[in-house]
Amino acid sequence: MISANKYDIIRKPLITEKSTVLGELGKYVFEVEKSAEKGLIKKAIEEIFTVKVKSVNILNQKGKKKRFKGVMGRRSDVKKAMVTLEKDYTIDFTGGGK
Repeated sequence: MISANKYDIIRKPLITEKSTVLGELGKYVFEVEKSAEKGLIKKAIEEIFTVKVKSVNILNQKGKKKRFKGVMGRRSDVKKAMVTLEKDYTIDFTGGGK
């Protein structure tokens, strides 16, 4: 069972070239708790950003094996959520002033 704190469910937004293009289409990508479900993610996003969520898609990304200075290592597994917002809603990650 995961904690009910919305800030524990949503870890951080993922800002990449691909997610920036998706943001223009009303889709935003977040790293989420590994045990989080779609309903909890939807509720947490709506409460944190005061937006209306249309749908949530989830993917589990397995960590790659990488070599660092000759030693084999492994990146962490990550659970991502792609959140689609209703029309006329946006999320501003830059925090710029008005």
